[in-house]
Amino acid sequence: MDMPAPNPLILSRKADIVRALTSALPDGAVIFDPNETRAYECDALTAYRCAPLCVVLPTSTEEVARVLKICHTEGVPVVPRGSGTSLAGGALPTADSVVLGVARLSQVLETDIENRFIRVQSGRTNLSVSGAVEAMDFFYAPDPSSQLACAIAGNIAMNSGGAHCLKYGVTTNNLLGVTLVLMDGAVVELGGAHLDAGGLDLLGVICGSEGQLGVVTEATLRILPKPEGARPVLIGFDTSEAAGTCVSDIIKAGVLPVAIEFMDRPCIRATEAFAHAGYPDVEALLIVEVEGSPDEIAYQLGKIIEIARRHDPAELRESTSPEESARIWAGRKSAFGAMGQINDYLCLDGTIPVSELPYVLQQIRELSGQYGLDVGNVFHAGDGNMHPLILFDANKAGDLEKAEEMGADILKLCVKVGGCLTGEHGVGVEKRDLMLVQYTPADLAAQLAIKDVFDPAWLLNPAKVFPLAATENRRAAAV
Repeated sequence: MDMPAPNPLILSRKADIVRALTSALPDGAVIFDPNETRAYECDALTAYRCAPLCVVLPTSTEEVARVLKICHTEGVPVVPRGSGTSLAGGALPTADSVVLGVARLSQVLETDIENRFIRVQSGRTNLSVSGAVEAMDFFYAPDPSSQLACAIAGNIAMNSGGAHCLKYGVTTNNLLGVTLVLMDGAVVELGGAHLDAGGLDLLGVICGSEGQLGVVTEATLRILPKPEGARPVLIGFDTSEAAGTCVSDIIKAGVLPVAIEFMDRPCIRATEAFAHAGYPDVEALLIVEVEGSPDEIAYQLGKIIEIARRHDPAELRESTSPEESARIWAGRKSAFGAMGQINDYLCLDGTIPVSELPYVLQQIRELSGQYGLDVGNVFHAGDGNMHPLILFDANKAGDLEKAEEMGADILKLCVKVGGCLTGEHGVGVEKRDLMLVQYTPADLAAQLAIKDVFDPAWLLNPAKVFPLAATENRRAAAV
């Protein structure tokens, strides 16, 4: 994977740039020792690494504005970073860039239960947002598998979802407003603590923009009352195609579970060895959860079980206690970590129409045979957000490149059947050269024009989202 060559002028002025940043921030907020910046040389896409010029860790919107104003004046690229859990290389630095980490922006600023919103700094972790309102029987709906660690800033950047997005939607459906700092240090407010804002929907432009347009420092989020109850059913099948068809039939029947999660045999075995969740050794497994009153739960599960039985399940197990429900979900939530114990892997993020699940799963199996690489499938089946995990050996020459080539074929397949390149992980560096598979040159030109308006010097999060040639041409023209 190519990255832009660092600007030698910036590298030669590192001491001056660090001095300017240090004078603008509190003690300990600037990291420039190479031994310490190594922790920021990659995110969760660990196949690619690059040490940044330095790292800054501000604690307020005002401090972020100071940093960006200095970098804008000096012509220094800035890479915004949440918790570093991006699986698409969204926070991968360049050698001449300043990494702006928001981890210290972690405060709850306002909680309004009556109007159902919470305002937080963007470095606060996803799970701790729900934790802040749990005692009042409210919660924040988007729940990525990395929710224990991932930051709201990254959730907004990638428009993250999670297991429960089938019912509650992804980040954009739960985001009411942001405080955004532009590259020149200007601070703007978009949206707010109300259902809708007048004028252009710039909040919709920012959510999912992957740090290309500005740095989000505060977010106003929708919070919801906790459901009266919830219960999952675990359904095992002898084929992945049968599981995929069952998902499609559940959706077609008009039943709206809060989540439908899919795992295939390689993932089931790895997860069972890791989490001991009591999963059956079957070819494919669905976890379908519903919520509501006891009567609502019983009715919905009855419909789901009736549909599942039409597909001859190998096992059908309805949770009978909170403890059993927790075990079922503990297995699913630990799936990525469990697969990491087996081998290195690339985690993809294509999205497809639910009706195409059986066909796409069969095609992935064929690609696995062609490339000679094993694949574990674990994904949000209810909304077709697939996460094939392509296993490879990072110590074997050519294996990573082969895995990337196979991954590109799977993502092209997703687009071919009417889906898209990403559901929640973003484009980052991983999929930037596939953007022309999904978008026409005119489509991309419109997106590049939006970037021109928000970041005319093309200094924010370089080499991401758009094909590298396009971004480098734009950056050169700006300079």
